[in-house]
Amino acid sequence: MEPSVATNPLNQGLTPRTSNPPEGALSPLAPSVRIYSIDALRGFDMFWLMQESTGFVLVLITALHLPFHDFWAKQADHSEWLGFTFWDFIAPLFLFIVGLSMPFAISRRIAQGADKRTLFGHVLKRTIILILLGLFCNGILSLNFPDFRYTGVLQRIALSYFFAAVITLKSNIKGQAIWTALLLVGYWLLMALIPVPGIGHGVYTPEGNLAGYIDRLFLPGNFCCYLFGDNEGYLSTIPSIATVMFGVLCGHLVRSSWSNRIKLQVLIGGGILSLGLGLLWGMVFPIITRLWTSSYTLYANGWSMLLFALFYWIIDVRGYRKWAFPFTVVGLNAITIYVVQARFDFVHIANMFIDGIVTHAGAYYGKLFLGASVLLVEWLFLYFLYRQKIFLKA
Repeated sequence: MEPSVATNPLNQGLTPRTSNPPEGALSPLAPSVRIYSIDALRGFDMFWLMQESTGFVLVLITALHLPFHDFWAKQADHSEWLGFTFWDFIAPLFLFIVGLSMPFAISRRIAQGADKRTLFGHVLKRTIILILLGLFCNGILSLNFPDFRYTGVLQRIALSYFFAAVITLKSNIKGQAIWTALLLVGYWLLMALIPVPGIGHGVYTPEGNLAGYIDRLFLPGNFCCYLFGDNEGYLSTIPSIATVMFGVLCGHLVRSSWSNRIKLQVLIGGGILSLGLGLLWGMVFPIITRLWTSSYTLYANGWSMLLFALFYWIIDVRGYRKWAFPFTVVGLNAITIYVVQARFDFVHIANMFIDGIVTHAGAYYGKLFLGASVLLVEWLFLYFLYRQKIFLKA
């Protein structure tokens, strides 16, 4: 028998839709309702990783002699340590979107008859697949275990998704909000109060922070992306779970029956508040991407909420969807393109067709044409999968 709204673990504490909800009630929409902006935003996020191999955007800015070349060159790379750039925003935005999709995905499975045991089985299976894909992308088949990097982007996504899904299934919306706060505060207290031998506590330098020290003690293999620890190591997974949970909470908001005006007001207001809190917290717990600090989590979440509000308003509220179709194609197979481009050389594939044109186009325009061609080849690959209805739902 199909579960009712009242038995849905996503809706604990919510008003069932069998009666007229009071004004402003957070009653859930039907599980079949699709929010197109989520797929488009995921594709927008993946676009930046797709163009990374050729630096297409920076090459375009250079070729067009645009005045903000130096500014973008800095934004197109991670902060060396302190601070926040556009590139520091790519990973938390993806995790935010993972959480954003979760209430819709789980409620849809419940509507199809899944019970809690089935849901946990699906979550565990997806987590294992993502971890295995991450190990594959890192080159585990080379069997060079001493120099292998065991952590990575997909492993971070897998673990963050797993624990966020458990929290979502085990608690109501209020409990989920409390867990999100506890994750951020708990990580801060760990980093601030537990001393690193020979250095002390509350030190946030590359060589002195607790997260790096834990990685040096317990994480085998190579590190990335700083000498004294891994930016996707053990402790920094704690606040990344909170990043997913922020997405989950926003997913509940969008899935509610509140008016679009109220939803947008909450997203924009919450985004601005999150930015402000992140900057304030950063005065005592600095914004550091490599450590995924709690201030960084809040600051990145603020931008995620604001960007999602923009996409949601344009695509789902105003109904302008056609322009976002290229992003949607990418967003529906985001994991696919991440894995494939990590192991296959799309530059070589594109060069098979346009090598002569690139050679005769000159330095700037040759690079520009190559970058555009690589993006096109990648997109056409995803479009083929889209037309064949092949989607990697790890």
